[in-house]
Amino acid sequence: MTDDSLDAIIRGRLGPDVRQPALSLPDGARIAVWTILNVEHWSADRAMPRMVVPPPMGQPLIPDVPNWAWHEYGMRAGFPRLFELLTSRNLPVTLAINGSACRVYTDACRQAHAAGWEFMGHGFEQKPMHKVDDQAAAIAETMAAIAEITGEPPRGWESPGMTETAETLDLLKEAGLDYVCDFVMDDVPVKLTTRAGTIVSVPYTVEINDVVIFAIQQHSSDEFLKRGKAQFDRLYAEGATAPKVMGISIHPYLSGVPHRVGYLDELYDYIRGHEGVHWCTGSELCDLV
Repeated sequence: MTDDSLDAIIRGRLGPDVRQPALSLPDGARIAVWTILNVEHWSADRAMPRMVVPPPMGQPLIPDVPNWAWHEYGMRAGFPRLFELLTSRNLPVTLAINGSACRVYTDACRQAHAAGWEFMGHGFEQKPMHKVDDQAAAIAETMAAIAEITGEPPRGWESPGMTETAETLDLLKEAGLDYVCDFVMDDVPVKLTTRAGTIVSVPYTVEINDVVIFAIQQHSSDEFLKRGKAQFDRLYAEGATAPKVMGISIHPYLSGVPHRVGYLDELYDYIRGHEGVHWCTGSELCDLV
């Protein structure tokens, strides 16, 4: 009798070996660092994916103007700040983007593409994959929207909120995607099994992630710098014998605001002050496996 529980299905994708595989980085680097800049479309037609201002008397309202505007500020003012920060340092960036955002924020997408940034699918709409009526269609529509900007479909995928059903990974591989960010469980890329072959899980992050640090845990503005330095220092030390990967996940409406962006500046400059750092994209991490 086979075990078809969700636990067995998910664990079955990992294989029996829980040891992290050895990773070799270019030029003998001891750590790979990649930046994921998340661009999302929050539609005023529905409840906001996240709130900074609680609804009056606890009753969500539509349109939710203050929380919609909070996110919109990120694209109008925060994105330009982050774009300047990253391009001025000539850092590679992976842009995780909703398919619908490609059509709402077309100018920002074209700017990112012109800068050489990698595009990664982030769902068509910013809602859990569990709430998507036709996941295969949404994946295909997202890939097509990105291809309209870049001329080619993306290789990677980050589900909104890193949400997946039992079949999401199969559908991603069947759509032609090479890597996924939803399985945040290793410091190095690992292969996952699907019914269409293997797909690579690259090390994303729920720790060095501004949604978690600021919107959920509600830390002070300097926490990203403190936690980021501590994360880097430990992985850099371990990387002397076994190279590791560090992800930095940011959103324009959180890290792009005036009172936080300076600490992100400091974190990047701190990391750049070390030898043996390989700056890369998600696709480059995928290709290391």
